Amino acid sequence: MFQYLLDSPAYPQDAAPAPRSVGDDGQHGCGCRDADGGDNAQVGRTAADAVRRIGIRLSALAQDGLTYGADDYDLDRYQQVGRLAAELLSVLSSRPAGELAVELGRDTGYATPKIDVRGVIFDDQERVLLMREKIDGRWSLPGGWADPGDAPSAAVTREILEETGYHSRAVKLIACWDRELQDNPPPLPVHVYKLFFLCRHDGTVQPPAALETLAVGWFDVHALPPLSLGRVNHRQIERALAHHRDPSLPSEFD
Repeated sequence: MFQYLLDSPAYPQDAAPAPRSVGDDGQHGCGCRDADGGDNAQVGRTAADAVRRIGIRLSALAQDGLTYGADDYDLDRYQQVGRLAAELLSVLSSRPAGELAVELGRDTGYATPKIDVRGVIFDDQERVLLMREKIDGRWSLPGGWADPGDAPSAAVTREILEETGYHSRAVKLIACWDRELQDNPPPLPVHVYKLFFLCRHDGTVQPPAALETLAVGWFDVHALPPLSLGRVNHRQIERALAHHRDPSLPSEFD
């Protein structure tokens, strides 16, 4: 539903940087890397981002009010709140308020975060399986929005099959992370939880779906190609490798 919000040029990523090795720089308090502005530079700490978060909360409040409100006057007020939220988010981007209002208004019922699932597969050489996104030309762990009716593990294995051609099974939940706290740019007008699964492939491979994937490859974690950082960053792949090496590690969460 919000796929093109995730990929929208209204919240663009910077131009693709040169590949960097994991661990080139130190970490700071939020767990990000590259305080000099590299791939995992800290994001989303500006006044504009604070306003964007207010817009998201207002939109959720309007949705909840329209779901549970019974009085016509209250429903009208919640509709106005929803329009104001869209206008607020429009000010922070190049997208028209009416376009944002349509997208935000497609969700119904009590407002909840959206769920993004990512599957991590390593081979015997500890290389990670990545796919190159058609949207931005960068590389990512296979994954996407979980669909209603799918168990999380089913959603992630389906995404892996569609985007890489590899049949797999989920063996462990690595982490449930809040996208805002994990510094996955660009900022979005929706709140997202990211579920990372450690998976095992069964050796069966078929051509990936051509709709989303430019290429598929195995990469050394210390020599990664330019990543699609809204989907995955270096630190998240590092943590996945730690869980691959030691499956007894507890699942991580924000």
